[in-house]
Amino acid sequence: MLQKKLMLLGGLRYLLPVIEEAHNLGVYVITADYLPNNFAHRYSDEYCNVSIIDKDAVLAKARELKIDGILAHAVDPGVVSAAYVAEKMGLPFQCSYEAACILQDKSLFREFLTEHGFNTPKAKGYENIEDALNDVDYFNWPVIVKPVDSAGSKGVTKVEDKSKLREAIETAISSSYSRHFIIEDFLDKVGAQSSADIFTVDGKLVYATYSDQLFDPDAANPYTPAIEIWPSSMEQKFQDDLTAQLQRLFDLLHVKSGIYNVESRVCSNGKAYIMEVSPRGGGNRIAELQDMATGQNLIQNEIKKALGMPLDNITAPEYKGVWCNYILHSNKQGTLASLEFDQEFQSKYIRDVGLIVKNGDQIVPFTGANSSLGTLFLRFDTREELDSTLNRISDYIHINLR
Repeated sequence: MLQKKLMLLGGLRYLLPVIEEAHNLGVYVITADYLPNNFAHRYSDEYCNVSIIDKDAVLAKARELKIDGILAHAVDPGVVSAAYVAEKMGLPFQCSYEAACILQDKSLFREFLTEHGFNTPKAKGYENIEDALNDVDYFNWPVIVKPVDSAGSKGVTKVEDKSKLREAIETAISSSYSRHFIIEDFLDKVGAQSSADIFTVDGKLVYATYSDQLFDPDAANPYTPAIEIWPSSMEQKFQDDLTAQLQRLFDLLHVKSGIYNVESRVCSNGKAYIMEVSPRGGGNRIAELQDMATGQNLIQNEIKKALGMPLDNITAPEYKGVWCNYILHSNKQGTLASLEFDQEFQSKYIRDVGLIVKNGDQIVPFTGANSSLGTLFLRFDTREELDSTLNRISDYIHINLR
């Protein structure tokens, strides 16, 4: 039997567990992007130099290499190309290319949600700054300005003063591949926002879960996720409502099997909102933590899906303890002298350390996932124990700069 070939778009460290699981399945792994020195390429079987946002160039390489599957796990810019290649080559993917285009463009997604009666903020997409500035009275202020096609909170700004709108738009455009942006009403949330990975099988949402996503108000970008906690403290009625909304969305989009990263929140008006849905695993190693916490294997099943292999019996997750994904970050700039953990904290709570920096590296203030120092997976017996520890986290984690 010929060895199956899996193409992974991107080369970030987030792909390492995908490569490892693929190798465990006996799969030949090709990583692809235009940066040959990216981390993941050291661990794949083959590297392919191509821009992952050029869908036709990716398709040409995929055909040349005779791949059996393609993924853009935790690599947001590659999702549309992955869906395009899969559709053109008749390979498995979570959804159609058309559906991927809707989900990956924040403006198109808001239009789709509005058209089909979902809870969604008033929003409008733009290509031109002046058009947006002429619409200032269309929105209920304050507003959020975002690139339509970026992830990890890059280029996102909350604007309360109309005179600051142009500056926020320019920030969004600088983080957009298409140079398009969206403005939407700011939704005042109750409790924590959720960001988690879910899984569908033949269009049915069989693995639904929610987290508490927390932020560092002192960060350079206070809208960049700094902490994620499972299971969520969200009221069960809102979790059930969101699960029903997601299933209706998936029915409308005629999705298939696969992993999705979902962001959602409950707002002060008493309604639950789907904020973003992307047909890929989430960044910050979300699927890895969920797999460790539940004993299921979303990453391996995502690989199996991409290659048309039989899936495991995927079920609603049950968490063994309370888990936290702590995003290591600095609110100052400098050179990393050392990163140290309190010994008792490390032995009692830390289950995994995923550093992406080393001593001597230049550290910048936390503005997005691309400026983090890495991740910690923490486990606690109770939520009270977790909350108490996080309130004193600076006593246990020491980031020393010079």
